[in-house]
Amino acid sequence: MGDEEISKNFIESMIDKDLEDGVYHEVVTRFPPEPNGYLHIGHAKSILLNYGLAKKYGGRFHLRFDDTNPTKERVEFVDSIKEDVKWLGADWGDCLYFASDYFQQMYEAAVRLIQKGKAYVCDLSPEQIREYRGTLTEPGKNSPYRERSIEENLALFEEMKAGKVADGARVLRAKIDMSSPNINMRDPILYRVAKMPHHNTGDQWCIYPMYDFAHPIEDAIEGVTHSICTLEFEDHRPLYDWVVRELEYEVPPRQIEFAKMYLTNVITGKRYIKKLIEDGIVDGWDDPRLVTIAALRRRGFTPESIRKFVELCGVSKSNSSVDYAMLEYCIREDLKMQCPRLMAVLDPVKLIIDNYPEGETEWLTVPNNQENDQLGERTVPFCRELYIEREDFMIDPPKKYFRLYPGNEVRLMHAYFVRCESFVQDESGKVTEIHCTYDPETKCGTGFTGRKVKGTIHWVAKPYAKQAEVRLYENIVNEDGTHDEDGNLNLNPNSLTVRKECYIEPNIREVQAYDRFQFVRQGYFCADSRDFTKDQPVFNRIVSLKSSFKLPK
Repeated sequence: MGDEEISKNFIESMIDKDLEDGVYHEVVTRFPPEPNGYLHIGHAKSILLNYGLAKKYGGRFHLRFDDTNPTKERVEFVDSIKEDVKWLGADWGDCLYFASDYFQQMYEAAVRLIQKGKAYVCDLSPEQIREYRGTLTEPGKNSPYRERSIEENLALFEEMKAGKVADGARVLRAKIDMSSPNINMRDPILYRVAKMPHHNTGDQWCIYPMYDFAHPIEDAIEGVTHSICTLEFEDHRPLYDWVVRELEYEVPPRQIEFAKMYLTNVITGKRYIKKLIEDGIVDGWDDPRLVTIAALRRRGFTPESIRKFVELCGVSKSNSSVDYAMLEYCIREDLKMQCPRLMAVLDPVKLIIDNYPEGETEWLTVPNNQENDQLGERTVPFCRELYIEREDFMIDPPKKYFRLYPGNEVRLMHAYFVRCESFVQDESGKVTEIHCTYDPETKCGTGFTGRKVKGTIHWVAKPYAKQAEVRLYENIVNEDGTHDEDGNLNLNPNSLTVRKECYIEPNIREVQAYDRFQFVRQGYFCADSRDFTKDQPVFNRIVSLKSSFKLPK
């Protein structure tokens, strides 16, 4: 029992107490995104936290779209969010909701507040409202329209609803306290006029509720017990509580805040991502250099790796940053045992084995994953002409270079020892061919012990190799900071390297989009979901093989 108590986070402890005290008889959580962009890795923490709590306590998990702002919301974003939440494994079942489904109830709630003398229509301009609000050190001052009668406020609010008021000319405000030390309580706006169609309700409404008013009402209507949100909403909690209290909900929900997950050297702001898309720097919300959930999925990350990452980050009340390398660690750990391994040459140079019989092909049997026998074996063709990596050959190598150079011998992975005898260069000095001889006695798997070599290099058989495009990714922003001195995004010019003439062993013929592999010595790769075809394969590098990152003890 003691161990179980120690392992609980502060939110679980609060839920336990609420259940023990009889405040709630079940646990209902929700993930409430606004459909104004794609979700990112930070949202994954909220999704998995809310879903995990509902599952742990045998309660309900709701997916609800807080679609109260038609100026920024689109059906495309609704669809992408559904796909992301489902992909992460958070099952909302029949509990899919939209804030816009409650517009009539929200309007009626606003009328009730007016009738109670707790809300009024204000004609101050947006600039005047900001001026009247005061500062963190100075109290605000009352609007000259604050003491309108209930009857006048009801009539004016009805005019707003009827479309008789221009956008920005009037708002409905809560009547709370303009001298409150919490600026959120200084007569916040509850409704504004916006004469534009809504993706869900069409032209039915021309007034729309503000988030801080709508959100607690949505939670209360749905029977949400614990409204779990990030720390920036802590100062909004008094307003949340004011709304549900003044509207006299019998079992009001409880708001609990936790720390956001900040990832180093990434871009999550929707405004910045939209600019990257508009400027043609990335090819959409799912560009694999981004950390939207759609981008991570396209790059080749698994839901299991993201769940592990969120678990390692934990839940706390203190904001902190997490190294991007920890996310890479999680995907490596997830893939290393489940991915088949293939040989792929990304920067090819031709190698010819002069003493190997012309026209002959051997089919070598090799393991699909040397750490996981359950993945079985495959056959790989071997013949006289091969491709190897250009970096695996040097004319004049430095010390401790154990790969191929004139006079040196290496093992071709799964095959034979070869010795470099000569090489050919073009007019610019670039090596175009490497000529070797092989020792037929050194075939891998025959138990040869006559001599040893220090280097092993991979290869693909030239006549059988499948040409592919490979995309190599780095962080889209430089490691010395997300923004430069002028506040602009500090973009990494090497965030994408495209190699169109790569060669992969022929075992990729049946590959589908999202299939993942380890290309030996290169990293983990995924068939691109957008551009991959059987005739023109495209692979994204998910992550390199090695990292200096280690889990803290």
